[in-house]
Amino acid sequence: MNGRNLSWLLMAPGLLWLTLLMVVPCLLIFVLAFFERGIYGGVDWNTFTFDNFARAFDPLYLSVFLDSGRIALLATLIALLIGYPAAYAIVRAPARWQTSLLFLAILPFWTNYLIRTYAWIVLLNPVGVINGVLLWSGLTAKPLPLLYNEFAVVLGLVYNYTPFVILAIYSSLQRLDPSYAEASRDLGASATATFIRITLPLTSAGIAAGAVFVFVLSIGNFITPDLLGGGKLQMIGNLVYDQFLTARDWPFGATLSGLLIAVMMVLLLAQALVARHARGEHV
Repeated sequence: MNGRNLSWLLMAPGLLWLTLLMVVPCLLIFVLAFFERGIYGGVDWNTFTFDNFARAFDPLYLSVFLDSGRIALLATLIALLIGYPAAYAIVRAPARWQTSLLFLAILPFWTNYLIRTYAWIVLLNPVGVINGVLLWSGLTAKPLPLLYNEFAVVLGLVYNYTPFVILAIYSSLQRLDPSYAEASRDLGASATATFIRITLPLTSAGIAAGAVFVFVLSIGNFITPDLLGGGKLQMIGNLVYDQFLTARDWPFGATLSGLLIAVMMVLLLAQALVARHARGEHV
C-alpha cells in the first residue's frame, strides 16, 4: 500500500463521521428550505417554493439577523481585546508557568455550559453577589439592572468563548520567530512599533481564527440570550429554535439555518485566506 492510499485510509473514519453528521444534515436543511410547512406542521413535500427566502428578508426577521450580527460582533471585539493580552502574557511568561496558565484559561470548559451561564444569573441578579457588593460598598444606592438585557448576553458570550481566542492567538504567538522582533529592535524601532508592525501582522491568522470562533458560536447561540436575556432579546438562534420546536415551521427554520450556515462559510473562507496570507502564500 502506497503512502497516498494509506493517507486516505487513515482519513476515512473522520471523513465518514463529518459526512454523516455535518454534510448530510446541511444538505437536508438546504432541501427543506424549498418546501412549505404542512397544515399540522412538518413539511409539505408537494409544494416547491422560494417564498421562504423572501420571507427571511422581511424587515422583521432581517432586523433579528442584523441584531444578532451586531451582538456577535461586539462579543467578538471584546473577546479579542481580552484574549490577545492574555495570550501575549502567557507566551511571555516563564516556560514552566505557561502550561499552568493555559490550564487556567481553559478551566471553565471543565464545567457544563448551562451551569456556567446559570452562575452569571446568580452573580448579576438584583440580589446577587455583584449588586450586593456595590450596595455594601456604597457605590450604588439601588441595585443595577445587570441581568435580562443585552449587557448580560454579551457578557455571557464573552465569558464562554474568550478561551477560544486565547488558545488561537497563543498558538500563533508561540510559532512566531523571535528573531523578527529582535531585528526590529536592532534597527531602532520601539517596543510599540515592533508590536504594531511585526508581531500583530504576523499573528493575524490566530486573531482571525479566534474571531471566527467567537462570532460563529455567538451569532447562532440561543441558550445565552434565553437565560441571560430573559427572553427579552431574541437572536437568530432563538428564532430558528422557535420555528422548529414551537411554530413547527421546519422549512422556514431550515431557511434561516441555511442563511446562518452561509454566513459561517463566508467567515471560514475569509479566515482561511487570512491564514494563507499570514504564511506568505498567494491566493
